[in-house]
Parts: sequence; structure tokens; C-alpha cells
Amino acid sequence: MSSTNGIHHLAIATQDIKAQIEFFNDVLGAELVALYWMHGVEGAWHGFLKLNDSCSIAFVQTPEIAEIERTLGVTHAGSGAQPCAGGAMQHLALNVDTLDDLLTMRDRIRSRGITVFGPLDHGMCHSIYFAGPEDLTLEVATSAKPIDGRAWIDPEVVELAGISADELARYRNPEGYTSPTSPVPQPDFDPSLPWQRGFVREVYEALIMAPDQVITERLSENIPPVEVQD
Repeated sequence: MSSTNGIHHLAIATQDIKAQIEFFNDVLGAELVALYWMHGVEGAWHGFLKLNDSCSIAFVQTPEIAEIERTLGVTHAGSGAQPCAGGAMQHLALNVDTLDDLLTMRDRIRSRGITVFGPLDHGMCHSIYFAGPEDLTLEVATSAKPIDGRAWIDPEVVELAGISADELARYRNPEGYTSPTSPVPQPDFDPSLPWQRGFVREVYEALIMAPDQVITERLSENIPPVEVQD
């Protein structure tokens, strides 16, 4: 396969991982499946709450996060209709399979004392809206059938976004990819392209220029914190 096929996990920063686990477990019914020292990040905890066997909501807690102020319109949107900084999570929408499931989830959320409004019928989906700890903007949604791009790609917005007809055709039919017989070499570092700027640049360049096998051998940590006896 040459394209991604879902979300493995979405990582959210938190200053209180227990509060987030409590909320997603009790209010939304997500099972805690991992809570451990985050690999390669000193002082960080990592927690995973299962949505299905290949999709989780993850939280990261480090001591520094408590010192970072949450500011609506900057770090957080505050609602599904408000802005925040580019690259930040504007809102998180969780899926259920049917409208009945959505109404059941609405009742569950309210039974925990959390206010929620909806469902709203968006045509492509029905959604309910509420908030989580630390000003998370949350949604639960369901689609009766796959989204039909013929109906939901607005020509006016396409034009305003500067998307040409050829580009739209490409976006609607992504190009496949077949891996060559030999691995593709790492490209030369170009700081004008996206890179993980949380690293010191020299450290990042050293990481990306090291052979893949060396990175795998030196940085992998694959032993769980608890030994399970089957």
C-alpha cells in the first residue's frame, strides 16, 4: 500500500494525564492500553486510550507543559468554530458507527455531568459537540455512507483556495507509488521544507543523515514496562 489508511494515534499535550485518562475513560468509554515513560524523552509520560485495535488517542505529559499558558485563539480554538495557530489541533472528532450510537454517546456524556449539544446534521455526517479537560474542543460524529466528493467539493472554495482543475483532479485521484528495489536515499536537508524544529538543528541533521539501521538499533525501545505471563 502506498497511502495511509487511518490514524494510529493522535498525541495531545497535557499537564494532568490522570485527568485526561479519567475523562476519556469515564465520559467517552475509551480503554487505557498504555501508560509508560515516553521513549527517548526524559521526564515524559505517554498514555494511550484505545479507540480500536489500530487507533488511539495519546497524551504526553512533561514537567514543562504546566508552565505553558493556554490561550484561546492562540494555543487552543475553544470551539469548533474558532481559530488557533496553524499546525495546532483545532478540534478532535471521534467516530461512532450509527446515529443511534451517537445519541447513546450524547446520553453517556451528559450522564457524567458534561454539557453537549447536537446532533447537528451536516449532510455528510451528524455531530455532537462538547469540551474536554484543558480546553480540548471535542466532537463525536457518524456518517451513514462515505463522503461523496462530487457533492461536497465546492467549486467556489476550490477557486478561492487557488486550486486548478488539474490539481483538483490529482487531489481526487492520488498518485500511487511502488517502492523501488533499493531504498530511496535520504534527501539533502533543506530547511525551507518541513522539519522537526523542536530539535537543535545540528542534532536533527545528525539524526537524518545517520543510516536508517543505525537509528533503528540505537534509538528503538521495544520492551514494555511490565512482563506479561500468558
